[in-house]
Amino acid sequence: MTEFRRSADAQARLHELVPGGAHTYARGADQYPEGMAPVLVRGHGCRVTDCDGNEFVEYGMGLRSVTLGHGYRPVVDAVTAAIADGVNFSRPTVLELAAAEDFLSMVPGAEMVKFAKNGSDATTAAVRLSRAVTGRVTVAACAQPFFSVDDWFIGTTAMSAGIPGQPTVSFPYGDLPALEQVLAGHEVACVIMEAATALHEPPPGYLAGVRELCDRYATLLVFDEMITGFRWAAGGAQQVYDVVPDLSCWGKAMGNGFPITALAGRREYLERGGLRTAAERVFLLSTTHGPETGSLAAFRAVVRAYATTDPIARMERAGRRLRAGVEEVTAEFGIGDRLRIAGRPSCLVFQTLDPDGMPSQEYRTLFLQELLRRGVLGQSFVTSAAHTDPDIDETVEACRGAAAVYQRALEQGTVAGLLEGRPVAPALRAHAAPRRLAEVVG
Repeated sequence: MTEFRRSADAQARLHELVPGGAHTYARGADQYPEGMAPVLVRGHGCRVTDCDGNEFVEYGMGLRSVTLGHGYRPVVDAVTAAIADGVNFSRPTVLELAAAEDFLSMVPGAEMVKFAKNGSDATTAAVRLSRAVTGRVTVAACAQPFFSVDDWFIGTTAMSAGIPGQPTVSFPYGDLPALEQVLAGHEVACVIMEAATALHEPPPGYLAGVRELCDRYATLLVFDEMITGFRWAAGGAQQVYDVVPDLSCWGKAMGNGFPITALAGRREYLERGGLRTAAERVFLLSTTHGPETGSLAAFRAVVRAYATTDPIARMERAGRRLRAGVEEVTAEFGIGDRLRIAGRPSCLVFQTLDPDGMPSQEYRTLFLQELLRRGVLGQSFVTSAAHTDPDIDETVEACRGAAAVYQRALEQGTVAGLLEGRPVAPALRAHAAPRRLAEVVG
């Protein structure tokens, strides 16, 4: 029986020291069954170990930031060699030049690039630059889950306390008339969107239509490639779908978990943040740690791995094998219409529905609980190139045991008696309930 006593103690201490008990809301204990949120100590390949000594096959892999596997030796060796000669300097290094050359050789249409540390740095810089270029303020953000921690986006979510109203408007994915209505009705500085997601491939002609509308209304097109970059293709969604944005924002798998992001795009725009412009300058990106050597070396090692080992093919193969296995299990239990696997093979998610066929946090939590008990950790089934056939087979067997419990819950019409504790809740919500913890008095 898997136990989480040390993890529970560590998590309680984290809540005393760190707001929310984690440094990323998506990593919070409220995203996992109560008392079953492992606090990790190490990882190798696609397996991680918590402070109780439990080992798990991990999915999601660092919120999709690790595609080659934890502790991937060529990346670790490159970082070790780089930081031995210093990490941060008061002038650029030749490593910055080499990394920029590597990046621009991979990304179609990008003419300049600037590195940073957080995805929000890059997307907010793209918004700021778009506003300067167009002289407009409004941002049209696609109705997709997440773009930035900064006010222009978070101010539009349920977790908007402390943020004044923002001039950001939304449009649905895949609907060109709806986007045109937004562009015609507002002075829009930029359209920002993920070109594709795990659950939504672009309809035929859609991205080309978005490109044409942005050109017609003199609006910059920004692609958020945080997830699609290095997972759909090394050159991102723009390479797959052959539509070039004005600006693009990158991160996550760029460094196989090391902190590095990028803003890239057309020279005529990015030069507004440089020294070769006669126009008023834009404070584009200027970060102390953006060019630190460890992450740049990690990125260059990732580029070499993608050029020589085809990790995308391995991720997709693992995802197809996993999906086939899980669907065989759900069919065996007759619950394939209530416990579903969806998405691109390299970016799978599971969908948990209640007896009425409605999305359910309670049933999701039950499924997570049963997977954790059987050695599988993940809020999704997002694979990496490190997931081998034995890892997938072990996961499918864990799903078989979890499916048996899920079937019982469907048959009795409730998770009562099967789910221990309160259900998980959306990471971005206005109040801590339904997973609010007791306040500390003193």
